[in-house]
Amino acid sequence: MPAPLQPSAADVASGGILPLDHEKACLVGRVWVDTGSPGPRVAALRDDKLIDLSGLAPTMAHLLDGTDIKARVEAHSGPVLGTIQEFLDRRALLAPCDLQAVKASGVTFIASAIERVIEERCQGAREQAGPHRQSLRDKLEFSLIDIVPGSARASEVKDKLIKAGLWSQYLEVAIGPDPEIFTKAQPMSSVGCGADIGVHPDSQWNNPEPEIVLAISPAGEAVGAALGNDVNLRDVESRSALLLGKAKDNNASCAIGPFIRLFDDDFRLADIRTAEVTVTITGADGFETTGVNTMNAMSRMPQSLVAATIGNFHQYPDGLMLFLGTTFTPTCDRETIGGGFTHREDDHVRIESPRLGALENRVTTSDRAPPWRYGVRDLMRSLAARQLL
Repeated sequence: MPAPLQPSAADVASGGILPLDHEKACLVGRVWVDTGSPGPRVAALRDDKLIDLSGLAPTMAHLLDGTDIKARVEAHSGPVLGTIQEFLDRRALLAPCDLQAVKASGVTFIASAIERVIEERCQGAREQAGPHRQSLRDKLEFSLIDIVPGSARASEVKDKLIKAGLWSQYLEVAIGPDPEIFTKAQPMSSVGCGADIGVHPDSQWNNPEPEIVLAISPAGEAVGAALGNDVNLRDVESRSALLLGKAKDNNASCAIGPFIRLFDDDFRLADIRTAEVTVTITGADGFETTGVNTMNAMSRMPQSLVAATIGNFHQYPDGLMLFLGTTFTPTCDRETIGGGFTHREDDHVRIESPRLGALENRVTTSDRAPPWRYGVRDLMRSLAARQLL
C-alpha cells in the first residue's frame, strides 16, 4: 500500500511547524512507514526524531483512551522511525487522528455568525456579499455583542430580530441554547501537514477556516489539541444549509496537525480560550492575506461545546476530534469587486499558534488531490500483520 500523500504538496520545514516551547511539550502524531509492514505508526516527537509508540498503543484512539497519557508516552522507549524532516520531505506526516470521529462546531463567534447570515442572503451569488455585508454588520453586531447563548437576553434579542426581519437559522445556533455540531469528515480521511487540501471544483466562493481542534477521549475528556483547517465552500452552503455535507466533507477538505499536544500542568484546556490562531494565505499569483482567529472572542466555552457533543445522549467509543470554530473569514476582494476572497489552485495556507505549531498545506481541487483510499479495514490488516491486534 503506497503512502497516501504525493510529492505535489507543500514544501514544509520541520523547524517552522513546531510549537515555540516544543522542548517541554508532549507531541504525538502519526506517520506513514514504507518499510517492513507498510502503514501508519503512532509516534511521539523527541528532539527532532519520531519515536514509534506501536508497542504502547496500536492506534491514536487507543493511546488517548486511558489515564496518565503523557507519563506513559514519555516512559516508552520505542525505536526511532526517523527525523521529522525526513517524514515531511516524503509527505508522510499524517493527520494525528485515526479511528476518532471528526466533528466540528459552527458559528461559535459573532463575526462568523454575521458572515453566515451574509451567505444566506447571497443565495450562492458571491458578488452580492459586499452590499449585504455593509447593510447587515452594523445592524447585527450591536444586537449580538456580549450575548450569552441560551440566556433570557438572547431570547429577547431573538424576538427583536425576528420583528425586524433580521433573524436567521445561523443566529439560532449562534445565540440559542444549542450549538451547531456537525460531522466534518470520516475517520481516517483527514490529511496532515504538508499534504494537498481539496476544494470542490464546482465551488467559486470558498475559504480556509483556521481552527483549534480538541482531541476528546471516549470518556468525554479533552486530552490534547491540534490545529485544523475546516475547508469551507461558501457558495454551496449559502444556497441551502441542507448542503452542509457537500460544503464541508469532500476529498482532502479536512486538515489536522501537525501533532496533538497533550494537555499537562503547563498547557491546559483553559489555555485554548486565550490562544490566537494566525492564518496566512499566499497565492502563486502573488496574492497574500493574513488574519487572526482570537479564541477569547468565542461566544461559547470550549467545555460547553464538548458537553454538547459527547455525553449520555451520544457516545464515541473511539473518541473524537472537535473543531472549535473560527472568527476569521477572509473578505478582501480577490477576483471581483465585492466578491470577497476565494481560493485559487496552488494557494499555500499556513495556520499557526505559538503553542501548537503550524499546519501548512497547498490548495488543489478535491478531484486532483490524492484520493482517500486507505481506510479502517486497511489499518486493521496492517495492525494484524504487525501482530498488534
